Amino acid sequence: MRGGGAALLIAFGIDNFGSGLFLPLTLVYATQVVGLTVAQSGLAVTIGTLAGLFVPAVAGSLVDRVGARPVVIAAQLLQAVGVGTYLLAHGMLLVVAAALLLGAGQQLFYSALFGLIADTAGDGPTDRAFTVVAMVRGATFALGALVVGALLSTAGPAGYRWGIAADALSFVVAAAALALGLRAPGRSSKALAKPTMPPSEIAASRVWRDCPYLALIAVTMLFALSLDFFLVGVPVYTLEVLGSPPWLPGALLALITVIGSTMGTLVLRWTTHWSRIKAVQIAAIATALWCATSAAAVLLPAAWRTGYLLGCAVLLAGAQLVSTGRINALAEAAAPPDARARYLAAFQYAFTIAGVLAPAVVALFSVTTWLPWLVVAAGTAASAAGLRYVRAHLPAHALGIAHRG
Repeated sequence: MRGGGAALLIAFGIDNFGSGLFLPLTLVYATQVVGLTVAQSGLAVTIGTLAGLFVPAVAGSLVDRVGARPVVIAAQLLQAVGVGTYLLAHGMLLVVAAALLLGAGQQLFYSALFGLIADTAGDGPTDRAFTVVAMVRGATFALGALVVGALLSTAGPAGYRWGIAADALSFVVAAAALALGLRAPGRSSKALAKPTMPPSEIAASRVWRDCPYLALIAVTMLFALSLDFFLVGVPVYTLEVLGSPPWLPGALLALITVIGSTMGTLVLRWTTHWSRIKAVQIAAIATALWCATSAAAVLLPAAWRTGYLLGCAVLLAGAQLVSTGRINALAEAAAPPDARARYLAAFQYAFTIAGVLAPAVVALFSVTTWLPWLVVAAGTAASAAGLRYVRAHLPAHALGIAHRG
């Protein structure tokens, strides 16, 4: 990365440590502390996060005007307000308000994040830059999840509130680190390149008319749903459905992210002969297998479930290893240079919609224990199939072999 890359990694590490303290337990907090039912908490968070659907539509032009760095800083401060609102929640209305603020901040953050990473990385393939950032964010997120697991084991419900307060503070500190430690990165030559098409053709290629890029957004959404479901659904599944120990959700997250944060660049190097599309297809199949094996845990004796679920999590860890950096690099490379900010903001809709759908899918546990797993598995299988269309229609350079750096 260019100068300032260390500050970027430090800020994102602080940010994600705080998120690990609270984000995976959002629905559990709403049920066990606020007092909502599983169905009510899923509905409240879904309604709140719908606000995020409107953010990427304007974020791209905002990044074009002021740059990615100030947008990311503003997003972190907005998330701090949203997380803090959860501390005040005593019913469904304030949970909706907290989710609305947090959801809007998250989508604003991710709408500018990919552009900020690409600008800081400089010219050339961005697979390694995205992978390194994902490794740091994953490791610190897992550390936060382990810390809150220890808090819950020793402090009980008060641990939730301590975790929320620390999460809000982490966003403020991360924003300060970016403001003070990262100079505004210049646009890379990729983003500054002169258009090679006439104006009429450029207009016709805008993202909402670009069917292959829209297909990439759609298949990414189906794949991303699995990770959002893991973050907010597995704690509900393990604690509410299986009655597992309170530390298990944090341990599952820690296992996955420790594997990802220590082996990300190594696996990227091992699989450098894979195209980006092939890597994501393999990841989607592995994720569907994780859904099937995890759903079967309910059939096992209680004494076997903890070790079994930890073993199942290795499948999801493998899927994240081969896909995380590549799917973001694919989206960045496929975006026209003259409209990169708007394309990457639109790409965020994949994660926005997945984040909106995940709590609703989790609420299906109130119907039956296997239905949410079936929905997520079907989505990942559909994403693997949809990538065949994407492969045939996106620019050839975007599909290329991963960078060896």
